[in-house]
Amino acid sequence: MSTRSWALLVRPSANRVYTAAGPRLLEAEVAVLDATVLRGRLRDVATETLGGVPYLTFSSDGDLDAGAVAHLSTLSGIYALFEREGELLRPVDLAPLQVFDEDLLTIQKYVGKTNELFTRLLLNVTLWASAVGPDLVVGASRDRPIRVLDPLCGRGSSLHQALVYGCDADGIDVDGKDFDAHEAFLKTWLRRKRLKHTAEVIPIRREGERLGRRLEVAVARDKDAWKAKDVHRLGFVHADTTRAAEFFRPGTFDALVADAPYGVQHGARAGGRLDRSPLSLLEGALPGWVSLLRPGAALGLSWNTHVAPRDEAVGLLVAHGLVPLDSGPWRGFGHRVDASIERDVLVARVPAG
Repeated sequence: MSTRSWALLVRPSANRVYTAAGPRLLEAEVAVLDATVLRGRLRDVATETLGGVPYLTFSSDGDLDAGAVAHLSTLSGIYALFEREGELLRPVDLAPLQVFDEDLLTIQKYVGKTNELFTRLLLNVTLWASAVGPDLVVGASRDRPIRVLDPLCGRGSSLHQALVYGCDADGIDVDGKDFDAHEAFLKTWLRRKRLKHTAEVIPIRREGERLGRRLEVAVARDKDAWKAKDVHRLGFVHADTTRAAEFFRPGTFDALVADAPYGVQHGARAGGRLDRSPLSLLEGALPGWVSLLRPGAALGLSWNTHVAPRDEAVGLLVAHGLVPLDSGPWRGFGHRVDASIERDVLVARVPAG
């Protein structure tokens, strides 16, 4: 079997600092994809400059089949894929997983918004680590929707990325202004796209106590899908994340992603107390979060290592019964956001049984 060589053009980012880290982050992301759903099919993964432009290069034994190309097409930093033939590059048609338009992520602009490419990266590596990782691809046969939870969802960027992928997504956030801004944006976007949908806010009450509010959205990609009841769900609960287990059934999510407060412009709240470290929040929230995950699910966490060391975060996940993925490419996602934020990613699995 002949060896084939490939070159992946790195997608630029509007964020100058993230663009500088992009090739290295993409190299780690490709290595994680290869270690999970591609099962070691790629070799010699490296970053090269070709014609003055950064590419990610790798090789494979034989051609890449449609499934491998489809998985590569989901990479957060992919712009184009080429087969290398000597000094020439032959374009390969990508098959991106995109049920809804990507402007669902890119239109919103606000202070503190997480870079869209990083949002996608965090969701990707978490889903690939889970039992449903092989299903995150165009044409995958699923007997049920993939379910994603973001228990610190802010204005919903991760929920929107999950929806673009065709997953069902739920979020929780304690900030009422974020809830209201997300509701207004999403309803406007759905109307402007002329998508068949329902969207309503429902108060959550139990035994006379008001626990919060829930935005419930059902949307289909077109009229035929709506008639066939082929719809996708997005939910957003306005409540304290430490009460997450009160709003969802246990063992129902395939992946949980959380971009923890960075402790710079804002801190983490645990028990009504503001704390620069997110570890206090995680300690209070993890029992509820973990109870909502299926066997074989995965949890992906990003946070500022300046206020919470990685080894302490790893120990916290282990203490709550999770199995951290903490070697090789899984340790390749640390990067600078600004002078006060060094962001990292930590992924852990729920034991399969």
